[in-house]
Amino acid sequence: MNFENTLAFATKQDELDPLRKFRNEFLFPKHKENDFIYLCGNSLGLQPKSVQEVMKVQLDNWHNLAIEGWFEGDSPWMYYHKELKELMAPIVGASAVEVCPMNTLTVNLHLLMVSFYQPKAKKFKIIMEAGAFPSDQYAIESQVRFHGYDPAEAIIEVRPRTGEYILRTEDIEAAIAENGEQIALVLFGGVNYFTGQFFDMEAITVAGHAAGAVVGFDLAHAAGNVPLALHNWNVDFACWCSYKYQNGGPGGISGIFVHDKHFGDLKLNRFAGWWGYQEKQRFKMDKGFVPERGADGWQVSCTQVMPMALYHASLKIFEEAGFITPLRTKSEALTGYLIYLIHEVNNALGQLLFEVITPAAASDRGAQVSIIAKVNPKQIFMELVANDVLGDWREPNVIRLSPVPLYNSFTDVFRTGELLMRIGREVLK
Repeated sequence: MNFENTLAFATKQDELDPLRKFRNEFLFPKHKENDFIYLCGNSLGLQPKSVQEVMKVQLDNWHNLAIEGWFEGDSPWMYYHKELKELMAPIVGASAVEVCPMNTLTVNLHLLMVSFYQPKAKKFKIIMEAGAFPSDQYAIESQVRFHGYDPAEAIIEVRPRTGEYILRTEDIEAAIAENGEQIALVLFGGVNYFTGQFFDMEAITVAGHAAGAVVGFDLAHAAGNVPLALHNWNVDFACWCSYKYQNGGPGGISGIFVHDKHFGDLKLNRFAGWWGYQEKQRFKMDKGFVPERGADGWQVSCTQVMPMALYHASLKIFEEAGFITPLRTKSEALTGYLIYLIHEVNNALGQLLFEVITPAAASDRGAQVSIIAKVNPKQIFMELVANDVLGDWREPNVIRLSPVPLYNSFTDVFRTGELLMRIGREVLK
């Protein structure tokens, strides 16, 4: 696409956008009676308008059916998660039996590491991206300690080269190969939360398996954002939250993926609970845990009906939109347009006030553009908020702007670029 720095261009693209109707499916926060230009979907997605009706249905079920709601009504709670599984699977490139909605993200990461981090005397290390989101760092550190190892010895972090912000795939592959004899687990994010880099997950999986390691991913910033093919890439396991790009509500329910090649391995360790027991035998209350086949066998506690209802509302919008492929096409255009406008601002100002640290190649980024503000960064961020643009601030000087294809427009992006130009001129006076 040949971009233009004009409102007319942005308006035309919005008119041509086949996804434009979905913007009206969401509720936007307001600032001084104006709708925010909301560019923070990478932290918390907007509320679908359908959520209130979906929640009312479940509240009415609770009211009218009470305990019988588990087995009666249009969608009995006992099987409600199965409706979500069918909608989750296309988002991550899996079969329905390989996914399950349950718990929250870091809880699921721990539960999956119980099964898939099995350190041995010489093969005990975990390799991960440096600067991963703190939850991942803390979870991995505690798992390593739980097995009696020192995190300083057992965790290998792969960093960008000096002076760079993006991890090169060849450097990740080289680090895995170099340490292969000692690596038990390769555990990366799908998209880096800070830079927005979309990692080559297939290549990482191939490299990890070649080293004899298990490979897993935290897809918090990837699920619902970028195209995924977890089954075909032969990924061993993954987990994600629903409240970012999938609009599942604050603290919303998480999802897990376990590749079906592991379903027959009954020797896998797991922290078991009643809801992971064989569904048809569950109410016999027998001793001796026998897991349900598939990802459902990793469940611990019973179905979280209300959080699932929130997630379900958004997943139905994804289904209507055609899942990820059309969203990805628009996402690449939105982020490309934002990067173009930032370069236009720098050129007009005659200096690099805003440095883009997100990959330039559309295939290497998600729906996020991270910029380093070189002068008065916090002031610039606060000025954006004061003028109805809500992004995300990360210390010490990074502003993350996330145009989400389900509800953001080219006009949103143009107005943001226009505002960056005005603020830039003011801070450089």
